[in-house]
Amino acid sequence: MFENQKILILGFARSGYEAAKVLVGRGNKVILNDSKEESKLEQDKIVELRSLGVELVFGSHPDDLLDSSFDYLIKNPGVPIHHKYVLKARELGIEVLNEVEMAYRLFPEGVRLIGITGTNGKTTTTSLTYEIVKKAYGEKAFLAGNIGYPLSSILNDLKSGDIVVMEVSCQQLANLSTFRPNIAVMTNLSPAHIDFFGSYEIYKKVKARLFQNQTSDDVAILNVENEDVLDETKHIQATKKFFSSENSINGCYLDGKDIYYYGKKVLSRDDIRIAGIHNVENVMAAVMVAKELNISDSIILDVVRNFKGVEHRLEYVDTICGRKFYNDTEATNTKCTQIALSSFDDDIILILGGLERGQDFYDLADYLDHVKCVVAIGECRNRVVDFAKVMQKDVYSYEHLVDAFKKCYEVSVPGDVILLSPASASWDQYKECEIRGTEFKNCVKELKNKVESNKN
Repeated sequence: MFENQKILILGFARSGYEAAKVLVGRGNKVILNDSKEESKLEQDKIVELRSLGVELVFGSHPDDLLDSSFDYLIKNPGVPIHHKYVLKARELGIEVLNEVEMAYRLFPEGVRLIGITGTNGKTTTTSLTYEIVKKAYGEKAFLAGNIGYPLSSILNDLKSGDIVVMEVSCQQLANLSTFRPNIAVMTNLSPAHIDFFGSYEIYKKVKARLFQNQTSDDVAILNVENEDVLDETKHIQATKKFFSSENSINGCYLDGKDIYYYGKKVLSRDDIRIAGIHNVENVMAAVMVAKELNISDSIILDVVRNFKGVEHRLEYVDTICGRKFYNDTEATNTKCTQIALSSFDDDIILILGGLERGQDFYDLADYLDHVKCVVAIGECRNRVVDFAKVMQKDVYSYEHLVDAFKKCYEVSVPGDVILLSPASASWDQYKECEIRGTEFKNCVKELKNKVESNKN
């Protein structure tokens, strides 16, 4: 399969780059097209692909590039589903795939695949599941998918008996046909990506494609408390297994502070370092995957206790003098900050603000019960101050995060949570929000060094 054929790859990025390398290595004639100018793309990768014999067309999507001589069109997941090449390929009878489907068709026999999707929590669930599988199976465990590692990038290393843990995005699911996970997880469903798919109904049905090729020999792990998940998986053929954060069920569930798997306690909520009931659900989903792979409770517990979460997403950083520090820099909108604020029962000192783009901080009004103080930062800090005053919260204002951090520690007491969850993009001061999160973590590290130095 995929040998000595003519293939157009639409979109450079990571998946296009990796797919091109795989396909040209199998003797295919590969043309890769991206609308970006060549000067704006990674030059070392361009040089590499050209040296391998890949033909590169940058700067536009020429009308005459795609014709009936092509055997496949492989598109980057982020390319719109109604792109002119996609529509033309269908008219010409050319199969449209994405990098995931292409790579899956080249899997060696005997590789087990775990596919994880959902509107929220899929990255955390995928990361935790992979860490558990890696602890149990060592070099047989591989991480792939929307988490940043194209499936094509691990193909040459896979062999029978390996286990691939993969985050699958809705964009990736849009062009899958034979993809079949042995274990498939749906964390939850809620409205998202309407701009890409046109409606929530279409989005839900695309998400459910994760299960479309499963049989009764495969397992579907589902959030029983999410009605949309249950509705969209009514008719799947996989063996269904459920988790719940609200009720004791025949599956994995939270009872008080303990997590049970079919009636047997596996771990306590106190063992989980990542905050919020949504992360309890993510842990339960990972536990269920681990159990399908016959992984022991001791391994699960060891990994969960040491898992700090996905970097920059409500990431536990450290505890210093009784204060817990959380980095949620990727909360660039009020919805994400709502989730963060709902994750704690302790008093919160909230760092809020960043780029001014008209965000409505009053969306947070119903989530401030545990917020005792707001520290405003960035370009929109004056609006943050006005909001905090209306909410009758103590508030301090600083342009820069470093100065704000010092104030947070100054006004905090043992037991407080110091939370960077800005509900704002970072482009007023940073190239990307991850740099803001790293700066916050560096502040925590410097504070810890200072405290420990003073002790000595």
